[in-house]
Amino acid sequence: MPTQAIPARAVVLLAILTLVWGTNWPLFPIVLREMSVWTFRFVSLGVGGVLLLAVARARGQPLSVPRKHWAVMLASALAFLLVWNVASAYSAKLIPSGQAAVLGFTMPLWAALLAWAFMGQRLSARLLLALGLGVASVALLMSKSFAAYADAPLGLGLGLLAAVGWAVGTLILKRWPIDVPATVLTGWQLLLTAVPIGVGTLLFADLSMPWPSWPTLALLAYITVVPMCIGNLCWFAIVGMLPANVAGLSSVAVPVVAMLAGAVVHGEPLGPAQWLAMACSAAALWLTVMKPAAQAAASSTA
Repeated sequence: MPTQAIPARAVVLLAILTLVWGTNWPLFPIVLREMSVWTFRFVSLGVGGVLLLAVARARGQPLSVPRKHWAVMLASALAFLLVWNVASAYSAKLIPSGQAAVLGFTMPLWAALLAWAFMGQRLSARLLLALGLGVASVALLMSKSFAAYADAPLGLGLGLLAAVGWAVGTLILKRWPIDVPATVLTGWQLLLTAVPIGVGTLLFADLSMPWPSWPTLALLAYITVVPMCIGNLCWFAIVGMLPANVAGLSSVAVPVVAMLAGAVVHGEPLGPAQWLAMACSAAALWLTVMKPAAQAAASSTA
């Protein structure tokens, strides 16, 4: 695939996504002290979906999705949002939040491999180098954490499952695009995912848990409005603008922010390996989103 310019709007959305998703991870363990994973995700997905559709209606956007897109929308929601939201929350509960984020954001590797295998998307040398730097960043962040993974193999497996589910859901949308506004698509996907998670809440959640404290409810409200609504809206808009492998690679900075946030909130380790990983991540992002100077010059004279 030839290297292409990344729209300025996608770069802005990427910056927002990195901030809101990266700072979100350390909040999971705090909320999950007083809520089950199922209840937490059911509330955040359900309320988030209603809020986004209300915003779409206020903006005058039609809320209907053509029948021909229903199967794709459901498949993408189940692959990405259902698998991701359950697996990633359990992973963050079982192992340190920053490490869970690192596992979840191996997604670019799976997306690139699946796009190559099933969609015929070739990786340019530039994007291959970016992918290699992203993998190096993940490996560095994981290098000091193998003891934690050995103590919680389920957390490791769930983190990787979340990444694969996210990659599959993204590729489904790239293979069969849905031509509706991103706000409408995101709102319906959140609501569709809330249904099976609601069933899971009835089956698996401890409904006898006491009502959460006000600080926990405030965090739940923040997670619902900012990472769930705004973050997913940014992500689906990015997916609509970029090839699957580029969209996946563009998320490589999120676990770096998650590690920084985890160090501040929970005192998680932040040493030379983490700083080197951040440098690799920054280089991978630059290679992914910045247009080569020679190509930019050629485009400007065309």
